[in-house]
This record gives sequence, C-alpha cells and structure tokens, in this order.
Amino acid sequence: MIRFDGVTKRYADGTVAVDALSLDIPTGQITVLVGPSGCGKTTSLRMINRMVEPTGGTISIDGEDILSKEPAQLRRGIGYVIQQAGLFPHRTIIDNIATVPYLLGWDKKKARARAMELLERVGLDLRMAKRYPFQLSGGQQQRVGVARALAADPPIMLMDEPFSAVDPIVRKSLQDEFLRLQAELKKTIVFVTHDIDEAVKLGHEIAVMAVGGKLAQLATPEELLAAPEDGFVAEFLGGTRGLRRLRFARELDAEPAASTSEEP
Repeated sequence: MIRFDGVTKRYADGTVAVDALSLDIPTGQITVLVGPSGCGKTTSLRMINRMVEPTGGTISIDGEDILSKEPAQLRRGIGYVIQQAGLFPHRTIIDNIATVPYLLGWDKKKARARAMELLERVGLDLRMAKRYPFQLSGGQQQRVGVARALAADPPIMLMDEPFSAVDPIVRKSLQDEFLRLQAELKKTIVFVTHDIDEAVKLGHEIAVMAVGGKLAQLATPEELLAAPEDGFVAEFLGGTRGLRRLRFARELDAEPAASTSEEP
C-alpha cells in the first residue's frame, strides 16, 4: 500500500535526515521502523502524512503520489498516534475520539456513537466518555489516542513511539491490546520505536535504520534475529540476540495452542 522510492529529506543547513530510502510497506501488516536516535525513523513516518515534506523521491499510497493530494485531505485518511496521546485537554474523552469524524462532517450523534463503540473496543469503561484527559491514567490516555486514530476507520495508521511514555507493565498491556485490535482490523500500520524487543513483538517486518537515514536491513523478526545484515545491525540487536530469538520462537510455538484452547 505504501511505497518509498528513493526518498530523501535534506534540511536547509545540509543535514540529511533520510537518505534515498526505498521501502515497500505491505497492506494489512505492521511494519516497524527501528534504530538509534538520529536515524530518520520519525522523519520517515511523518513524511507519509506530509507533516514533513520530502525533498527528493516519491512516496505513494496505492500507486498515487501523496503530493497529488492536499495535506489536510491526505491526513483525514490516515490515523496518527503519538507519545503521551496528544489529547485535547479541554474536550471530553468522547469528543476527543470523535475529532476526525467531526472534521469529516459527520453529525454529532453518529460521531459520538462511533466514539462509544471504539471506547469499548480499546478496553475502556464507557463511563469514561464524559471525563477529561487529566482524569485518566497515562495508559488510559494512550488507549484513547488509539481510539481517536481509528475513529474514521482509516486504512493506514502511523504510530510514533506510542507506548514509550508509560511504565513497563502498562506498556505490555497496551502492546497486547494493540495486537488484538490489529488481528481484528488488519490496518496498514507504520510503527516507530527505538526498542528492539517491542519491534520484534509487534512487527510483521522490521526496517532497521542507520544514522543518516539509511535502511540497514528489512526483514521479518525471525530473519533479523537469525541473520543480521552487518555489524551495525548485530550491534543494535545487542548481545542478547540469541535469547530474544529463543523467546520469540517460544511465543510463536505457544500461539496455536492458545488459539486451540479457545475453540468450543
């Protein structure tokens, strides 16, 4: 669905944030961009919805150059989730979730009904609908952020380190909920993280970025852990790569058993 073809982002001072990036992001899957600070992963993500404009190359969605659409029109078809949710503090939770439907001209009743449906889908009590963001925990706010991104049922979701600002226990819960939702909805998701464990857990494919915005390796989690492309990738994966690979294999082995136990 999303294709980067020789995409570059160069700033006025000469800094190259992304360098000739070519990458295909498959429909209905989670592609994780991971790498150290300064590797261009967030810049790459933000070029998809034109919050950052590329200076070279082409980004296309379903074969259509994103530059052929007005930015506002493009963004209304793309869900966007950031760190610490980015909710409007003066709006209730239900109206935060309904933000994009309101912009698209939905009537208030329909928009709020959609918001209530999503509030339940992300695992929150419906009584929270009339609360304000400051009345929710960090993890609850992140769930609202995901619900808001899903409100207009966009085919694409961009997620920029959405779970990094919460504690490890809440983070695991959010990751599990996110995977459950994706199994139902099958969105095309671009997910940015600096955490390789999160990338391995969530990604169908992982794009490891190197400093200077170059693609170091694109692979499935299994391929990445088994055969790093070079020394940089191996170093980024760290000395516990073998343990990660073993843990990942065990999780894969456990999945069929879990699904079988749920059958009547």
